[in-house]
Amino acid sequence: MNSKSDTAVSERLNVENSDGQGRRMTAAPIHRRLTVFLARLVLITTALPAAVAGDVAGPSRFFHSGDGQIHVESRKNGAVFSGRYRQPDGRYDPEALKSLHRVFDAPYRSDRPRLALRLIEFLDYLEDAMKPGAKLTITSGYRSPVYNRKVRQGGGLAAKASLHQYGMAADFVMAGVPSREIWKRVKTLKFGGAGYYQGETVHIDVGPARSWDQKTSGVGTGISDDNKLIGLVTDYDIYPPESVVTLRFIRITAFPVDVAADFELRRHSPAGEVLVARTFQPQFDVPPADGCLALTDIEQMAFIRWRLPAGIEPGRYDIQARFCSQRWKDMPTFVLTPPFEIAHP
Repeated sequence: MNSKSDTAVSERLNVENSDGQGRRMTAAPIHRRLTVFLARLVLITTALPAAVAGDVAGPSRFFHSGDGQIHVESRKNGAVFSGRYRQPDGRYDPEALKSLHRVFDAPYRSDRPRLALRLIEFLDYLEDAMKPGAKLTITSGYRSPVYNRKVRQGGGLAAKASLHQYGMAADFVMAGVPSREIWKRVKTLKFGGAGYYQGETVHIDVGPARSWDQKTSGVGTGISDDNKLIGLVTDYDIYPPESVVTLRFIRITAFPVDVAADFELRRHSPAGEVLVARTFQPQFDVPPADGCLALTDIEQMAFIRWRLPAGIEPGRYDIQARFCSQRWKDMPTFVLTPPFEIAHP
């Protein structure tokens, strides 16, 4: 640990409920979103107990979000959700999230959700922008690593580092909207992934900005072998001080992965400088040995938690993680989360 306070943070995380990822934006959109966020945050934090208020914020904590209502159904299992999943005060409805997990065929645990809220919010954003109220039919949602491997072995078009394995991707149809138009819209946003194979469905994910079709997908080319594309993401895009940040590594294709126990919180100054604001050690499921963790599966590389300190300055940040060894060829020596915002009430 970097300090006694960081040690206390990790100890608190064992007993506190922490139920409750991002692209570069211009200053004006960020300012408008943060203005609304801060106004709502004041109301929420004065109405909730202190133990809860630090983890709740605003009507949305994502750079791309909808109105909090969505109509989705699964072509695979027939499950349906239609209604509000996020309340006007920003809190998520636990029963709605459980139902959404069923639609996306994802195992549900309130403390370890398999379905990324960022994905739900982005699908809601696209629906609101392209055809408000349209039904989304999910043809492929969450895939366990075992199932994803079976799809690949059966000749299916499934990437080795597929974000379906992290609950961050969906193949779907939006009623009344050609999938090619959705693909084109996501490409113009320069946020997330968009894949189109000239068929009924479109693939959307909330990973790095990129796009492809059946000729350029890269599946079967070794593009992600040896953890070439490994990444790190946060659970939200906007955080109040003292809230819990949940991190996870994504696009992992080789194990074990040797992760340094110390991470860096880096602040982006208005002038574009990047400053190390704090070195910290988050809470992992496995204890570090000599400052390094040998992580052996996707589960161990998820739900890595750290509570933001109370006195942190507002602004734009990212988090850097380093790897202890170059066990796999072409694997990067470090990874960064997409930028996120810390906002004060």
